[in-house]
Amino acid sequence: MRKRFEPQISLGAEPIAEVKIYTKSRDEFPPLLVALQEIFKNKELNEQIFNILEERITKGKKETGRPGMDLWHILVLSIVRLSQNTNYDKLLNLANNHKELRKIMGVYSFVDDKMFELQTVKDNISLVTDDDLYRINAVIALWGLSLFNKKKDQEQILKTDSYVLETNVHFPTDYNLLWDSARKCLDIICKLLKKNKIELSGWRKMESWRKSMKNLSRQMGQVSKEGGKNKINKRQFIANQYINKAQILYDKVVFSIQQISNTTNNTKYIEQLEYYAKMLNVHKDLIYRRIIKEETIPAGDKIHSIFLEFTEWINKGKLHPNVELGKKILITTNQNHLILDYQIMDNQSDSQAIIPLYKRIKASILGVIKSWSFDKGFTNAKAKKELESDRINVIIPKKGKKNKSEQAIENSKEFKGLRNKHSAIESNINQLEHNGLDRCPDKSRNAFNRYVGLGVLSYNLHRIGKKLLENRRLVQAA
Repeated sequence: MRKRFEPQISLGAEPIAEVKIYTKSRDEFPPLLVALQEIFKNKELNEQIFNILEERITKGKKETGRPGMDLWHILVLSIVRLSQNTNYDKLLNLANNHKELRKIMGVYSFVDDKMFELQTVKDNISLVTDDDLYRINAVIALWGLSLFNKKKDQEQILKTDSYVLETNVHFPTDYNLLWDSARKCLDIICKLLKKNKIELSGWRKMESWRKSMKNLSRQMGQVSKEGGKNKINKRQFIANQYINKAQILYDKVVFSIQQISNTTNNTKYIEQLEYYAKMLNVHKDLIYRRIIKEETIPAGDKIHSIFLEFTEWINKGKLHPNVELGKKILITTNQNHLILDYQIMDNQSDSQAIIPLYKRIKASILGVIKSWSFDKGFTNAKAKKELESDRINVIIPKKGKKNKSEQAIENSKEFKGLRNKHSAIESNINQLEHNGLDRCPDKSRNAFNRYVGLGVLSYNLHRIGKKLLENRRLVQAA
């Protein structure tokens, strides 16, 4: 049984709508708490948000049983984690000890102080999906537009850019990914032997296998860095040893999988072992092709992480960092620096994203789009023509040589002014990175998608919170 929030105020507690938040600080926390408090007080707004959460979390569930975490607590803690760019342990500390946060959550009381547990927080935050967050972000963006824009149909000046959100992976090479695959195979075999007490033959020298594979991986790294006349011969000699050792290990693991399949029902472990054995075989072959046969490995054959397979190798042509490992995030902001739309791009170039983005934006935002600026990477003549047919002033600097008419357009005062304003989106991206979207610590694709949605939501709420505080100061001054 799960409620939106606790309707009955406990003895010694303060109503959420009446909580006084200390705002004489440049810290990012007070604006966020002010925005959350406003969501709670705004009946129309919280109705829309709670409906989205209920549809996902409580739909089809019985109204009896133990009470689960309130939907309001889930929403607040999810956003706070990203706004503070922190981990679950620090979030738990804030949830149990930060006085103002606990008041906004409605759990602060002099009489009965509710405390949260780490696993409870983790499990409940993971109930929210990226689809839910995209819909909640749309609601929050429209609310933000109504706060910032005095006119109902105010013209929007949009800016779009992409950046890389890194996944939590190390720099990939075939030899260290081979070691990752080997150690995971050994870890799972070890769990089966010790915890599940399964009898498997041939694993008496488990630690010896681990040490020898690790040493060969280190030797491969060392010889790759070194120079000298005999570098190629040395590298091939060590690679041969590494490949042969990996082949023997692979054969042993495959034999063990057959033994487990015949004697136990450990489906989870069998699936994991099959996957890591497959990765072991793949990277053994890649080392053989690259070093022994001296082939150039095509980009499509390379794997950048055996744990986060969706990780992409992205080279945006920057000097530093020249290569990033993660996923590209496409964001669109307006003149008030609100993020109106975001997208996780899957092996997609910037220029391919314009038309789908235009359709989403047109269906979601209030008002007319006056201008829309992009950088050179978004060059797409067809997309530009479609946007201009809707009377949008499209600012996309052309790549390469320009003819006289194109040169005249890009030298015009209006084009230069809007192109200069486009750089503001870089500061928006920088703030997003401070809101956790610089490197994602979560471990699955679903968790990655959720992390992005929460980062954008916390960013928008921080912007809206600052505007609410500004409005309060204007009222007090008057």
